[in-house]
Amino acid sequence: MTCYDEFVQEQNHLAFCLFPLLSHKAEKTLYSFIDYSSIDIIFSFCYIFSFIFVTIIVSSGTIFMRMNYKLKRLFIRQPLALNKEITIEGPQASYLVRVLRMQEGAEILLFNGQDGEWLAKLVTVGKKFVVVQLTYQERLQTAHTNLIYCFAPLKNARLDYMVQKAVEMGVSVLQPVVTHHTQVTRINMARMKANVIEASEQCGILSLPECVPAVSLAELLARWDQTRPLFFCDEAHKLNNPFPILREQEITASGVLIGPEGGFSEEERSFLKKHSFVIPISLGPRILRADTAAVAALALLNASMGDWSID
Repeated sequence: MTCYDEFVQEQNHLAFCLFPLLSHKAEKTLYSFIDYSSIDIIFSFCYIFSFIFVTIIVSSGTIFMRMNYKLKRLFIRQPLALNKEITIEGPQASYLVRVLRMQEGAEILLFNGQDGEWLAKLVTVGKKFVVVQLTYQERLQTAHTNLIYCFAPLKNARLDYMVQKAVEMGVSVLQPVVTHHTQVTRINMARMKANVIEASEQCGILSLPECVPAVSLAELLARWDQTRPLFFCDEAHKLNNPFPILREQEITASGVLIGPEGGFSEEERSFLKKHSFVIPISLGPRILRADTAAVAALALLNASMGDWSID
């Protein structure tokens, strides 16, 4: 069944479910003062209205292309298309066969960050490889959020945690920034990318954030697009409600900057505030750890101007 087939099927099913609700509610009133010949016309109108109404809902993605929470998701780099057969080897094949103990006929979800999410059936299971066939597109590819997450690198375990949470929060770029108090200057990019993939598989996103090399704070500000606000999470900023500040920015592209464990130096703080695109915000009355501050800041941005917002 193609995406269009399911679209039509859900349209008709929901229209027929909605039509009795419309007709039942109007039935007593209609029969009281309208002749029987007119009722057929009115009920036909109700069905057409319900069909159009459901078409709008389904087309918007509210019902169509739901996320499948039951199946294991796997990121692969090959192009995805209907009926295509893909050979999975290496650690991913071992994970499917030895850890999950999947057999022929089992189903998984595949995504590559470009072609949406696809249902795939295992057609051949070998000792070191698995062949899957793509049978159905579960979700169309969606545009990524335009949120750059700038952060001072942490030690391995805490950096892993912070990267995973940033991915779950929907950032589009992970930008390490070296500051005066940064604890770690060398970053294992392969490890960071592996954490991005793992978090993406678990949280259901379709587009993977880009991991870029570390830069100094001065270099970050020199390269920054001045039309994009950079929200600077300043522990020394006066305590205030950040939502009005965030919501007055009528843009969809932004960035957030989180400092290191020791915070920003006074020189760095003054340097940041000299730039018109840098907007200081407070994360509350308590001093937060860097990885906690990341979750707090990204939650604020998503709730006020990101994909959590319903305004």
